[in-house]
Amino acid sequence: MSKETNRLLGHADEADGIEEYDNPLPDWWVGLFWFTIVWAVGYGLWYHVIAHRSEVKQLQEEMAAAEVRWPAQAPMTAADFTITPDEVTRGAEVFTKNCVPCHGADMKGVIGPSLIDDEWIHGGQAAEILHTIANGVLDKGMPPWGTMLPPEQVRDVAAYVITKNSEATGRPIQAIMAPPNTTAGGGAVEDSTGAQGAGEQGGGATAGGSDPGGGPGAGNPTGGVG
Repeated sequence: MSKETNRLLGHADEADGIEEYDNPLPDWWVGLFWFTIVWAVGYGLWYHVIAHRSEVKQLQEEMAAAEVRWPAQAPMTAADFTITPDEVTRGAEVFTKNCVPCHGADMKGVIGPSLIDDEWIHGGQAAEILHTIANGVLDKGMPPWGTMLPPEQVRDVAAYVITKNSEATGRPIQAIMAPPNTTAGGGAVEDSTGAQGAGEQGGGATAGGSDPGGGPGAGNPTGGVG
């Protein structure tokens, strides 16, 4: 039986003379519409009931696969490296690529603080420098480079910062490499203000020197190491 077409609904007087047709939809369109409904119901039953799948389960599977492919690496500590010329050279490259915009090529600070003075808000020992570079201080704009750089690059840029700070301030690298709150000989560290303990002014960890308005790599309002 043929379908009635081009039947006017008679709304012209209500729509400024515009006529409206009441033509039936094409069979292929109606068939496709019903197919999508049936398919959606079937897929929903298969996904949630038969296959027992879910977005949460899929995410867990992907995260487990990522852990296998990219296993977590142990946090970098001061005991994991000794400063060598090769590390300093590689660290200079990492610093130039990531840190210059905030700290300047001369390390005297731009929007971030200077890294070559003897003021330390968050601690100037190697372990504290590594901590700041790796973990950052987000409320001060210091990004956690440990989530963006391989551990060896974090170590290299720390070696570079330590070396350059030692050259600028005359502080022996051996003293910087000592554990926090101790000198190389085991005594208490005294910062530039005479306070006991590295970084006594602000606590925490950082990666360079600072002016009164910011910490090395962490205590500045807009930047960090890099």
